[in-house]
This record gives sequence, C-alpha cells and structure tokens, in this order.
Amino acid sequence: MTTAQEQSVPKQRSLPQPVFTDAEAGAKEFPDSTSRRFNYFTPAKRKQTHYEDVTVEVQPDPRHYLAQGWLYGFADGRGGYPLDWTACKAWGSDRPEPKRFPGSGGRGYDWPAHGWHEFRDPNEEWELSLYRYNSNVVRQVTQNVENARQAKAFEQWNPNWVRFVERNVGAWMHVDHGLGLYLFANANRRAPTNMHNNAISVNSMHRIRAAQDLALYNLTLSEEIDGFDGVAHLDAWNNDPIWQGVRDAAEGLTATDDWCEAIFAANVVFEPLVGELFRSHLVQHSAPRNGDFVTPTIIGAEEYDYAERDLRYTTAMFELLTRDREFADHNKALMAGWLSAWIPRCIAAARKLQPLWSQPDAKPPRFEDALDAAKSRLAGVLSDLELTTPKELSQ
Repeated sequence: MTTAQEQSVPKQRSLPQPVFTDAEAGAKEFPDSTSRRFNYFTPAKRKQTHYEDVTVEVQPDPRHYLAQGWLYGFADGRGGYPLDWTACKAWGSDRPEPKRFPGSGGRGYDWPAHGWHEFRDPNEEWELSLYRYNSNVVRQVTQNVENARQAKAFEQWNPNWVRFVERNVGAWMHVDHGLGLYLFANANRRAPTNMHNNAISVNSMHRIRAAQDLALYNLTLSEEIDGFDGVAHLDAWNNDPIWQGVRDAAEGLTATDDWCEAIFAANVVFEPLVGELFRSHLVQHSAPRNGDFVTPTIIGAEEYDYAERDLRYTTAMFELLTRDREFADHNKALMAGWLSAWIPRCIAAARKLQPLWSQPDAKPPRFEDALDAAKSRLAGVLSDLELTTPKELSQ
C-alpha cells in the first residue's frame, strides 16, 4: 500500500535525448547560408524583384536541373511541357532533352537551358497581385452600378439604347467567356515556363471576370429597367447575322491547337480589329450620348485590362521570339502566315458589325473611320514586333 507522500511525487520518465550530428537539414553552412534572395536565375534588371523570386522556374525543367526527369507524364509517354505544343521556337529548343536519372545532376545545360525561360512578364503578375487587382476592379464596378441604381440613372436611357445594350453589350459576354475559359486557360497549361503560365492565366482571369461583370450587370438592368429583356443576348449571339462573324472568329480561336498561335491571333489580331473596335469605337462613344454613363465604366475596365496589361505581356513574349538569336526568321515567317490567316477573318467579322453603328439614336463616329483606327492600331503592334504589315490589312 502506497503512502500519500509517494502518490504526490511525479513519476520520472526516461526519454531518448536528441543527438545532433550536423547532418540534419540546415546544419551545413555555405557562402549563401544567410542570403535572403535566390540566385539560381539572372534577374531582368539590376536587382531581382519579388515577382521573379516567386515565379522564375517554379516549374522545373529537366534541361536545366530536374535530375530525375519529369515527375508526371501523359498516356503517350511524353512528360511535362513538350516544346512541340507550338510551332514557334526559342534558342536551344532543338537540343535533345537529356537523359535524366537519380544522381545524373544538371551537367551539360547552363541556365536558362533554352530561350523560353528568358521571358519576364512586364506586368509582374502573380497570385497576390492578381487578387488585389481584380478585387479592386470588381469593387469599383460594383460601386458604380450601385450609385447608378440609387440615383435612378437608368431612367435616363433612350429606349433604343436599352434595346442595344440588352442585345449587343450582352452578346459580348459570350466572347469574353469563350476566350477566357477555352483559349487562355488552355494555353496556360500548354506554355513551357512558369513565367508564361502566370501571364496567360492572368489574361484568362481578366476575360472571365469581364464576362462575369457583364452577366451581373445584365441582371441588374433586368431589375431596374421595365421591359429590359435579360435573355435577348442569347438570340443575338446565336441567330443575329450581325454577330455571326464575331462568333465564327471567336470559336475558331478557341479551337486553335497551337498555344502561341491562339494567343497571337487573339491579342495581336482579334482584339484590335474586333474587340477595341466594338468596345472603344462603338460602346464607349455612343453610351454617354444616349444617356448612359454606367456602361462605359464596365466596358472601360475590360479595355484597360487589354490595352495596358494583356497586350503588354503579349508584346514582350513575342518580341523575344521575333528577335531570337537562333530562330528569329523561322518565327517571323510563322507569324506572317498567322496574320494572313486571321486578319481577313477578323476584318470580315468587324464588317458584319457595321449595322450596329446605325442603331443608337445618337450615332458614334463613322464605322469606316473606326475600322481605319483599328487597322492603324494593329499596324502599330506589328511594328513593335518587327513584323511586316501584310497586304490583307488593306482590305
């Protein structure tokens, strides 16, 4: 029988004591042990940025240092991100992929292994910056619409403008949704580096967010304007001859297998000739004259996405290819073929939109003047890329 004193004494337990051998992770000291910056890449400028720290070669490449080869593959035996998913080439693309196995190391391929890795998004977009930017845009658009609702601003609209918005502004959400979800999101997975993936996925989110903005705006107008037909855009998109050229071009873009061609055709050709033509030269010009000061704020947010962000990364991406030290001529010839294929298709789509210019009571500037401005815009982009303006642009 134990005494009360024996019961109050805690029982001593025997535990193994840790023994440090200096072999554990982080124990070894080397020249960069205290460095707070990565040094396995060359920054674009004198000092590397936070964007580069969280983006550059987050997606590894066995041509550089992924010693065990790709960690994942496809049913046909290919792994990772095959470079032949586009006909464009960057220097080093024709090098054979090294045979990798545990312990093979990274011999034979110095950074950056091939020219695709030289791309840096001038917008420096990554996860945090994307969330901040999109949340700010959505907040601003929501406040504008709510202020208009409280001020009864929709009652100032001309009746013909109500019909125009319900059919034609609503129809544009199908373009944004289709390109965002089926072109840019698809190209994001097929591009060969993490820097490309980030820039293209942000482009995808811009288009999907713009489509959502228009869809929510359509619901608001259905509640605020008597007689507003919230499903008229479906009939316009599916059946109106005015929109069938745009629909044909947009659906053709989403069916393009080469991810480089898809982005080039969408951002370099389709957007100046069709997107900016409709948004800037029609909707933005017409809306205020017809009593509508709300729609331009929504359309303008999308216009800024393209003109100041998406076109900027696209130009930087294709400049590297047209100035590539090994394949510049190959890439230029390839893009010339893309221009010859897509410019006539997009100009035909633009011309089918011409009847829209006569629908509002207060007319925008002439269609031909707007189309000439769109062609001039495209010619400027091609000049930046050092591409020859094709004869098809004079149609």
